[in-house]
Amino acid sequence: MRGTRPLALLAALAASAAALTSAGTATAVPACTYPAEVLNLSRWKLQLPLDDPNQSGTQVLQISRPRLNTYVVNPWFTPNASCNGVQFRNAVNGVTTPNTSYARSELREMESNGTTEIKWSSNSGTHTMVIDQSIDRLPNTKRQVVAGQIHDGNDRSTFRIDGSSLYVTRDNDTKYKLVTSNYVLGTRFQAKFVVSNGSIKAYYNNVLQTTIPVSFTTGYFKAGVYTQANCTNSSPCDTSNYGQTTLYNVSVSHS
Repeated sequence: MRGTRPLALLAALAASAAALTSAGTATAVPACTYPAEVLNLSRWKLQLPLDDPNQSGTQVLQISRPRLNTYVVNPWFTPNASCNGVQFRNAVNGVTTPNTSYARSELREMESNGTTEIKWSSNSGTHTMVIDQSIDRLPNTKRQVVAGQIHDGNDRSTFRIDGSSLYVTRDNDTKYKLVTSNYVLGTRFQAKFVVSNGSIKAYYNNVLQTTIPVSFTTGYFKAGVYTQANCTNSSPCDTSNYGQTTLYNVSVSHS
């Protein structure tokens, strides 16, 4: 019987070591609560596919700073499990902004104070947005989402996916420049817009895709997910049918 004691002791030591390793691993897992802990949201306002309970009628819920600093709403706007990205989700039955039939979970560019909506000119200065992101899910049937755009009251240019084909759009031309016909959902990529001297340059993973001549004076950037489907063209008409992106980083600059 004495010969079994060393084995039992070794087993106990191994179990203790495993417990310590497990505990150490658990404490090493990144922990975050708010998207603002992952992304720099100092120059953004959030637009959600949810009804604002403090407004009369049905109106999109918008979150500005300083509230945005400690705002999270799962699953529409929340850090991912690794705390290295932020999930943006929008269902086909979401609340829409005026003059559009599609809902969004999207950041809208603001002035540096974070509270005033920015407006800039395509003919003055240089305006840049870089998004490190993945497109993770598409709605049923009409499998389209927008993941990054230049706006001035109209969609001047966007990165838009249709099935497995990713395009740069120009105004109402949703298939202006094919970027890739083999995009795999969940693949991380960089989308970049540079606006200057009356043109938009669109880059995919740092490779120039197209140059678009433009002229506008009330421009701003948007990032997140703008699902191009609703209950009239995609079913089921509920929150299980949605578009989703993950943003790992987003930055804007003006010079």
